Amino acid sequence: MTHPRQDDYLALEVEDLQVDVLTGIYSEETHLPQPLRISVRALLDIEDHYAPDTPLGRSKNYMDLKHAATGALGEQHFTLIEAVADHIIGTVFLQDDKVRHVEVKIVKLALSEQGEKIGITMARWRK
Repeated sequence: MTHPRQDDYLALEVEDLQVDVLTGIYSEETHLPQPLRISVRALLDIEDHYAPDTPLGRSKNYMDLKHAATGALGEQHFTLIEAVADHIIGTVFLQDDKVRHVEVKIVKLALSEQGEKIGITMARWRK
């Protein structure tokens, strides 16, 4: 079996999920969630070749990424959106050992006045 080149990769992506999350001082005062736009990108171990009949288990279900950015957040209050990103990254790593790197982008929609995107991007390699 040959091994893929070091710069070969498989990325699963879920972009622009709108999620209401209890975050920041506003949520702390009002107990109301704030709308966030969340994108998740996971780099996975790549196979040497993907035949037409390669089973799903050789990749990852992108719905797992969606769940990590929506259902896995629950009713927990996060003071910082950095903590939201860190929680999502941790969830994706726990879901699947094939995931080597996770990147999460979060845009705080409530801060936008003229369509600008204000937020963060956090990325971590599996340790």
